[in-house]
Amino acid sequence: MIRVLLADDEELMRGGLRMMLQTQPDITVAGEASDGARAVRMARDLAPDVVLMDVRMPIMDGVTATREITARGPRPHVLVLTTFELDEYVFAAVRAGASGFLLKRSPPERLIEGVRTVAAGEGLLGPSVTRRLLDEFARTSPAPPDAHTRRRLDRLTDRERQVLLLVARGLSNGEISRALHVGEATTKTHVKRILAKLDLRDRIQAVVFAYDHGLVRPDPSRGD
Repeated sequence: MIRVLLADDEELMRGGLRMMLQTQPDITVAGEASDGARAVRMARDLAPDVVLMDVRMPIMDGVTATREITARGPRPHVLVLTTFELDEYVFAAVRAGASGFLLKRSPPERLIEGVRTVAAGEGLLGPSVTRRLLDEFARTSPAPPDAHTRRRLDRLTDRERQVLLLVARGLSNGEISRALHVGEATTKTHVKRILAKLDLRDRIQAVVFAYDHGLVRPDPSRGD
């Protein structure tokens, strides 16, 4: 059973999400929070698998709440909900540790599948959002890997380093498999091992890690 915490300051929105999610046999709503500070406390007390997080809330915004929640460990995963696809908060939320992003106007089936996806440890970003995130990363200056980061990177095999760089480029498992001429199951295994060795929550955080430490640079052919 996937346990979900709803964090949104609009009671009507929370009610709609609750009704939709509780129609699913494998999902239950563990609690509801009307502001970010309450979401942080409830995430600690209830230990949900997924937090559906609004970004604009009183007392504490969703980005700050996401940062505090994800700093405590690999779970729960935070799935950010926002009104606009190019919302300025999306990049900040991913930086803060969010595992995915969905529009509030997404169809019910898309949102339900999104909850299942992030609960399984997979990141969730649409292609246009991924492109914007890569554009944003292109404008930041990476920090050189410190000793701790270098030790983590030393755990990777040469093939895992290749896969990490392709993940950071925004390629799907299928695209990586075709690029490396391996089966998709093999690629999935590589990704899981990379996340475990680098102590990362999901592939979205792998992208952040790779860009933050200068392991990959923007591709000029993308036309940035």
